[in-house]
Order: sequence, then C-alpha cells, then structure tokens
Amino acid sequence: MAGISIQNVYKNYGALNVLKEFSLEIADGEFVVLVGPSGCGKSTMLKILAGLEPASGGKILIGDRDVTDLAPGDRDIAMVFQNYALYPHLTVGQNIGFGLKMRGTPKAEIDKRVREVAKILAVDHLLDRRPKALSGGQRQRVALGRAIVREPRAFLMDEPLSNLDAKLRVHTRAEISALHKRIGVTTVYVTHDQIEAMTMADRVVIMRDGIIQQIADPDTLFARPANLFVAGFIGSPGMNFLRASVEGGRLTLFGQTFDAPAGSRDGEVIVGIRPEHLALGQGNVTFTVKPTLVESLGSEKYVYFEPGEHAHSATSRDEERGKGLIARIAHAGPIREGGELLLSFDASEIHLFDAKTEKAMN
Repeated sequence: MAGISIQNVYKNYGALNVLKEFSLEIADGEFVVLVGPSGCGKSTMLKILAGLEPASGGKILIGDRDVTDLAPGDRDIAMVFQNYALYPHLTVGQNIGFGLKMRGTPKAEIDKRVREVAKILAVDHLLDRRPKALSGGQRQRVALGRAIVREPRAFLMDEPLSNLDAKLRVHTRAEISALHKRIGVTTVYVTHDQIEAMTMADRVVIMRDGIIQQIADPDTLFARPANLFVAGFIGSPGMNFLRASVEGGRLTLFGQTFDAPAGSRDGEVIVGIRPEHLALGQGNVTFTVKPTLVESLGSEKYVYFEPGEHAHSATSRDEERGKGLIARIAHAGPIREGGELLLSFDASEIHLFDAKTEKAMN
C-alpha cells in the first residue's frame, strides 16, 4: 500500500484545457472520491493517474516513486471499471486469477489467493461459473476480486456501480466500503453520484469545469460548503437559494428581518436554506406559503412552494428548476396543494454567499 501525491497535473487537448492544475495528497489507506457533473474532468484525472492518458504537465508519485511517465502495468495499481471487463470464456476463478497468471505466479499460489479473495467477496461458490451466469452484482464482485488478488499499492475505480439497479447499487456500495475498511488499500473512486461520494469517502474532491471546488470530509462539505456550486451539488434535494441583502447586519427574508449569521457583510447576498432545515409550524423565523406540489415518500414529504416576491437563483440541478423552493418534511399527514402552510427555520442554519463571487460568507 502507498499514498498518492498528485502535483499540479493538467491536461490539454490542443487549445482545450480540460483539467486545470490539479493537486491532491492522498494518505496511505485513504478512500478519496472525485465527484462532479459530466465533463468536470474527474475521469480524465483518473485516467492520467492510471497511465491510460498522458498528462500535459505535472507530477504523480505513488509512494515515493515517480510514476508520471510510466506505463499502466508498471504503476502497481489495479482498476475497476463500470463495465466489469470480465473475460466471457473464462470461469470466475480464472478471471480473478488472470493477472497473477500473466505475472507467472505459481498455480498453487494463484489457487490459494483466488479462494481467499473469493471468500471475502462471497463468490467462492461461483468459481466454476462463467460471467454470463452471474448477476450484475456478482460480476462487479468478481471484478473487485481480480483487482484485490493482485495486492496492488492502490485501487482506482471508475463509476463501478453505474450499471447496477438502485437497490443493488446501495448494497454493493456498502460492500465496497466494508471491503476497504478490511483491506485498507488506498483507493481513488470516481462517480457523478453525490450520494455515493458522501457515504463512501474519507474525503471528497468536488470538481467543476476541470477545477477543484472543494476538498473535505463529507460532514464538512455539507455543513460548510465553500461556494454556491458545492452547496447546490451536495444534499438531496438540493439547497434552496434566494437573493436578498444584508443591511446593518440584518437580513430580510420572507418578510421577516433578523440578525444575519456571523461572518456576513452588508450588501447583496444569496441565501441558502437546506430543505431539511425547513420545519412545519412556528419557529425562529416563521412564514406562510402555498404548496404548489407535494411529493409523498411515506415517512416524509417534499413540499414545493413559490417564494413570492423573493426571486430565487436557479439551482445547479435541472430537475429542480421551475418547481420553486422545496421543504423536506418528516410528516406523514395530509398536506394540500394550494392550501396555506406555516413553515419556519432557524436563522443559525442558513448559508450566505457573496452575490458576485458566489463564495461562502459564513
């Protein structure tokens, strides 16, 4: 096992700069997730780390070894892809042990290590089957087994769960997390799914347009997003945003005026309120809304409403645009669309962003 040091790596395709200078120190045994929308540069960075794409500049160290210009096979890393990349004509056991066979490992040693890894992944009863006889989750475990059995210095995972259905994705996500805790190999994982990132990572790297937006543990990302993009990207449903202004340290929102959070400055701001921080009934700041749409999830409801005369900025999620603001309410009783509803929030839980720079103020 080894840590990874990525130093000022960038990638150009002609005049197009798809990855700006990317620097990241990954500790030995750490699980780091690169996340962001399509085209943000996360997969490009993973390919450069794997040696599948040359960097236009910068330096990569795995352990104390400079691997910047080494071929993939010389970097002592293992990759797990979203399409499994299993050999259809080989059995599960042969697929898992294929890399060891190519290295010239003695057959007895291959058999021993394959069975050990297969038992860890609960596919030891499938060793004589071929991939076509396996479910999607079983195929993904075989692909993981092929990577683990090599005992590499680091794992690189490129959206390994994207081909699984929702229920299986949750199950396999937990399996990968448990597996990492057990074997402790340094792992770099790429996904576009912020839930995967938040539930699996020791640290998350959020990217946009080839630039790192924030690097932090999941709790910090949620509680203290660095800018408007991170705030809108993390959380489900996404954060509500409204335009407002601070005057004399006081903020007016939904017709209520109250002390602005610490760290705020007078001027135009964008206020962020997470849907789960909006509650039914009286509270620190209370206002009345008319729900335009109510989505029931059984134990909770998503209540959409218009902010009235307070114009809100578009969120970073296209599916939430045009629906207005949203409250995530743990309430199983009836809520009528078009009726009046009393909502409230604690002023200490709102986020403020500079209207011009979009950077967090508190």
